[in-house]
This record gives sequence, structure tokens and C-alpha cells, in this order.
Amino acid sequence: MYSVTVRDHFMIAHSFKGETFGPAQALHGATYVVDVEFRRAALDSDNVVVDIGRAGEVVKTVLAAWNFKNLDDVPAFKGTNTTTEFMARVVFDAIATKIVEGALGPAASGLSSMKVILHESHAAWAAFEGALDGRQPDGLLTA
Repeated sequence: MYSVTVRDHFMIAHSFKGETFGPAQALHGATYVVDVEFRRAALDSDNVVVDIGRAGEVVKTVLAAWNFKNLDDVPAFKGTNTTTEFMARVVFDAIATKIVEGALGPAASGLSSMKVILHESHAAWAAFEGALDGRQPDGLLTA
């Protein structure tokens, strides 16, 4: 399996509900470093997994929807604990939608899977990975 990973970041504020979260129940900020790994079994006709430049642009565009936002104020997330794990899936679904829409070009149809990692710090991160089969994701909320 071949893979290419691009990295970007976004900054958010949010709070959580529930005793599980202790002090994180209060409004706090996070700067997520985001790694998106695109995978395919065979290289395309140009011997690449995906155009790295296009991939970076798509990731930046997707993350811009939440950058410098208080996620508590985003209507789609109302009443939801926007944990790192949850947001990894949201980012995954938003990028998968862009792939289906053709934002990575026709060769991206050969992508088989993707993994999104959100690094909360140097010591903690969460991820979501799944297959890319050309269908619109039926997962969580997107921007």
C-alpha cells in the first residue's frame, strides 16, 4: 500500500458537557496539527498517490471552515461534545466529500483509504480512518 501524508493545522475553542471532562467543561482552546494520509494499492499513471499540492489545498480549505471558531457556536455541532476523536471523523468526512466532488482530480478515484490524525499536543492525538470507495460519506456533520 502506498501513502502520502499532508499536514496543516487549525485553531478552535470549545467546551464539553459531562463530569468525564473535568476542567475541559470550561471554554478552552486547542490548536490541532492535522495529518491526512491518502492511500492506494497502486500508483496512478504519473506514479503518485495523489497530487500533494492539491491535497494540501483541499485540507486547508476544509480546515478553514472551523479555524478560529468556537465550535460551541457552530449550529451543526449544537449539543455535541466536539472531542478530538469526533473532530477527526468530521474532518475525514469533509475531505472524503471533496474527493467525491473531484477536488483532487480524476486520478484520486484510485484512492482506497484515508486516515486523519488530529494532534492535540506532542503527547496526545486521536484519529479516524476508513475506506474511500467513491460514495458520499454517510458519517457525521460537515461544514
